[in-house]
This record gives sequence, structure tokens and C-alpha cells, in this order.
Amino acid sequence: MKLLVTGGAGYVGSVCAQVLLEQGHDVVIVDDLSTGNADGVPSGAQFVEGDVGDLAAEILGSDTFDGVLHFAAQSLVGESVIAPEKYWQGNVVKTLALLDAMRTTNTPRLVFSSTAATYGEPEASPITESAPTRPTNPYGASKLAIDHAITSYSIAHGLAATSLRYFNVAGAYAGFGENRVVETHLIPLVLQVAAGVRDKISVFGTDWPTKDGTAVRDYIHIRDLANAHLLALQTSEKGAHRIYNLGSGAGFTVREVITACERVTGKPIAAEDAPRRAGDPAVLIASSTLAMDELGWRPASTGLDEIVSDAWEFLQSLGDRSHAAKRA
Repeated sequence: MKLLVTGGAGYVGSVCAQVLLEQGHDVVIVDDLSTGNADGVPSGAQFVEGDVGDLAAEILGSDTFDGVLHFAAQSLVGESVIAPEKYWQGNVVKTLALLDAMRTTNTPRLVFSSTAATYGEPEASPITESAPTRPTNPYGASKLAIDHAITSYSIAHGLAATSLRYFNVAGAYAGFGENRVVETHLIPLVLQVAAGVRDKISVFGTDWPTKDGTAVRDYIHIRDLANAHLLALQTSEKGAHRIYNLGSGAGFTVREVITACERVTGKPIAAEDAPRRAGDPAVLIASSTLAMDELGWRPASTGLDEIVSDAWEFLQSLGDRSHAAKRA
């Protein structure tokens, strides 16, 4: 298939683009490099630098595309609270431009990078797709708004669409991993302490109702996530918008993540207890039963050490290309 990958120079987009290429697909990437990296574009993909909202119609109109994988987005929860306009414009408005370009060019398939943030603070765990969607920040709200838009386009225009709601994605694959200017994810932050580019890691809340008092999160390996996108493309149905949660179905506490990073790296990691952050739930674990039943998806890498090991190997490989090292 010929596929457009938006945000394909970012972490998730680059790995998914690499896997698509390995499977023999023809990949075109569009990315404005505002948060992605030029060296994150896989060899073999055609790269167009620019804004997807501005270029979608031109790119999709230049050839016959079989589908779009849409990763381009603003994705910092804290920033979305203080600058919501950036998220409504950058996520919702630009995605509407993409959807219109797909409609006018008869591009039939869409896989959308959604998020567990659409659920907000869950009432029960593990979280199923039937859980109430009550996002607690503009980032999650913007992604939920896009899901609603995709549903309406699918019904009205016959789009075959799938939204994948990720939990905590980590690890690396084929030389592609997390290398952000602003990093907020726990595993890369802890590994930056092990690498000596960060002094310590803050543990937000030590009195949660969990086994060691720290928050529990569900981690999914980036390669398993990429596989789910392939399956979503292959099984999409005209006129239907399907939504799936993606996670390992297992939870690890913050302290367990720190211990795993110490075990993998062989280095001590300084941790500092800090107050809880507003809006943080105690436990976030995905139920991926629906994705398993309908997509035939199975996560292959559910062990924390394997995820951490791949992420550590990637961080070490970056050298002076590491944004974290440049700030140290």
C-alpha cells in the first residue's frame, strides 16, 4: 500500500514508518520537525517537511494513497493547560484539514494516534473502551474531539477508520526511540539519570493505595504498538470507526520502574519524593481484550526489563544527538 504517515519524524511515527517499510509498503512522511527529528525519518521513506494542515491536500492529491496514519500532534499535557489554543488549533483544526483532504481525494483508510488521556480519571481498572470519556486537560479533550469527528466522517463519507488509544509507550526499535526536546515520560527520564544528564528523578506521590505507595502505569513496547497499526490498516472496514485501547494489561509502580532501570543499566538512580500532581490517578492499566479479539493483536514484549533495555541501548547510541545531553 501507499501510505501517508503524518508526524513520521517523531518517536511513535518513526517506528511505525520503519515497520511499514519493512513490510514492503510505500511510505511518504510529512512532519514540520517542531518536535520530531530529521534523523528520525527512516531510510526508504519519502520525506516532506511542512505542516500537515497546509500540505495534506497537495500530498494526497499528488498520487493515489491507500491510507493515512496520523501521528502529528501537540502532546504535552501541562502545556495544553496553559496554552489550550495551541492544542485546539494544532490538533483539531489541522486534523479537520487532513480529513477534508482525505474526503476530496477518496483516500479510504485512516489510523489515528489517540490516547488514554481521553478517559481522564478512570472509575475502574483495567480500563475498557466502554469507560466514560471525561478528559481532564485540553490535550485529552482535543484527541477526544478528533475521535468524534472521525466517527462522523466515517458514517457520512465511508471512511474506514481506527483510533488506537495508547497507554504508556516505551522502548526502541531499529535505531528509533525517544529523543525529545521536552521529555515527560518516566522511563526516558529515569534513564537520563542513569546516563548522568539528569541529577535525579522526582517521584510524585508516595502514599497512593498501591503495593509501594507509588503510582501504577501500564507500559507497552513501541514495536508492539507498531504492529497494532499494521493490523488496524489490514482490518479496517468502510464506513466504520473502531476504537481500541493498547497496553500490556500489566501495571508497574514508579519504584518498580526505577529499580528495573538500575538493574538494566547497573547504575544507581537518585530519586526524590515529591507531592502528588493534581489529576494523577493512582492506577492506569489498559484492557486490550477488544484489540486482541478483533485485530488479532498480541503484545510480545510485556517484560519491563526488555522495554527498559531497548530504551537504554537507544539512549546510549544517540551520543551528541541526544537533546537531553545538550541541555545537561
